[in-house]
Amino acid sequence: MTCIGFIGLGLIGGSLARSIRKFHPDFRLVAYSHTPSTLIQAQEAGVIDDALEQNDPGFGDCDFIFLCAPVQTNITYFPFLRSVMKPDCILTDVGSVKGETTDAAIRAGLSTRFIGGHPMAGTEKTGFSNSSDYLLENAYYFITTNSETSPEMVRRYSDLISSIRALPIVVSAAEHDYIVAGVSHLEHIVASSLVNTVKSIDTADEKMKLVAAGGFRDITRIASSSPVMWQQICLTNRDEILKVLDRYMHFLSDFRTMIEQQDSDGLYRTFSSSKDYRDSIDDIRSGAVPRQYLLYVDIYDEPGGIATITTLLAMNRISIKNIGIIHNREFEEGVLRIEFYNEESRRAAEDILKKRNYNVRKKV
Repeated sequence: MTCIGFIGLGLIGGSLARSIRKFHPDFRLVAYSHTPSTLIQAQEAGVIDDALEQNDPGFGDCDFIFLCAPVQTNITYFPFLRSVMKPDCILTDVGSVKGETTDAAIRAGLSTRFIGGHPMAGTEKTGFSNSSDYLLENAYYFITTNSETSPEMVRRYSDLISSIRALPIVVSAAEHDYIVAGVSHLEHIVASSLVNTVKSIDTADEKMKLVAAGGFRDITRIASSSPVMWQQICLTNRDEILKVLDRYMHFLSDFRTMIEQQDSDGLYRTFSSSKDYRDSIDDIRSGAVPRQYLLYVDIYDEPGGIATITTLLAMNRISIKNIGIIHNREFEEGVLRIEFYNEESRRAAEDILKKRNYNVRKKV
């Protein structure tokens, strides 16, 4: 019987455990959490079979071990796990920075058994109580390797991730950290700096804050994320963030020069280039300026799931402008993204779907 262990059972760890339980009910799942009530909740929900103690020798029975605590905490478990793990056990984590953890695993003598993992899913909510068995469905899931990772171990790990209907992407730890520095970490820095800029230049009676909406809210929403988490990300992925931040500052400098010199052609080319690239991104069809009427709906990936929703809305004469599955759901608000032509349609759709017990969120 396949046995899978978890150290940490919060939003991501809990969602992984729920997903594995859903698709592999015959697997044995064991876990340790520093919060005893979490383990009780997970057992009562039938998600895990056994609650283990810290540094419990029971982890020696595992075929996979997921480290789902903060990076520095995960690293402290390496000496213990090396002493109890089976030779073919795959040790992995779920953090958003891979280089530091991978280097620590190599130093601990776990280079052949550690494979980094990073599901591109999550919200501002935390804890096992907010986990779900569909959070990872159709979400991109990075699997990171080092020079000593065997193809067979990667295949086993990829097969497990695919079996819970996530979408594995295999890259090196260095490539992963560079990619997320560009498409995730930089955006949080930009959002935070933009909010702080507006805060510093706002009028005495905060009229900028009063009228801030539309594009400003869309661009800066992620600035509401955990300050502690992003502090740690900036410190642990320093080199890659500095690379992309320098490039971004170069573009800002170019913008300033073009505006100062009234370079109309340069401004047009820059805005046109960004528009073309932005429009090419999957699942999103328009830029940040036009107002969008969006709903996010949590659904299971099962035959007829999307069709049921579209049929339900069509029966109520509600037109859909665009619909699609979100694969990168870090700090997104649901699995299915539905865009409407106006606020009236969005409001009506929200009422109808909630009456059918769908979990619905709207972007403000």
